[in-house]
Formats: sequence, structure tokens, C-alpha cells
Amino acid sequence: MVKKKRRKSSKRSKRAKRPKRRSSSKVRRLYRSGKNKIIGGVCGGVAEYLDVDPVIVRLLWAIGAFAWGTAILLYIIAWIIMPRNPDHRW
Repeated sequence: MVKKKRRKSSKRSKRAKRPKRRSSSKVRRLYRSGKNKIIGGVCGGVAEYLDVDPVIVRLLWAIGAFAWGTAILLYIIAWIIMPRNPDHRW
């Protein structure tokens, strides 16, 4: 009886292909922006959270406000619920 040895390189190659897990120690939070603020900082905060240009978020929000009208109510609710970013100057 001859025992077959497992190749260690195959295990390493499988481990290398797995995506790295994000560390749970740093949690991203959604804040109102003090830097990209025009009215309440809601669109700027969403843009910072999604890492996109705030103008894009503002345009989408304006289109939603004119098309359906609910975006204005959602903006006011988000303005009340979302906390200020403590790292920004208000």
C-alpha cells in the first residue's frame, strides 16, 4: 500500500484565489457632509459614503424630486435622521 501525499501548493493556490475579507473593526457610517454642503449636507454625505461626485447625487435627487416628488420628503427625513459628520467643520 502506497499512500499518496497531498501537494501543499494546491492548498496555497486555493487560498491565494480567495478574496480578502474586510476587517470589521472599521465600520463606515453615513453622515451629513459639512464639506460638500449646500442645503443640509445630505447629498454630500451620500456622495462621500458612495465615493462619487456630489454633483451626480444632487442631479439624481433633483430628477427624483421633479419626476415623482417624493425625493423632497425623503431629503427632509434624511436631514433629520442623519447625524452630522464630527470630522467636518460646521
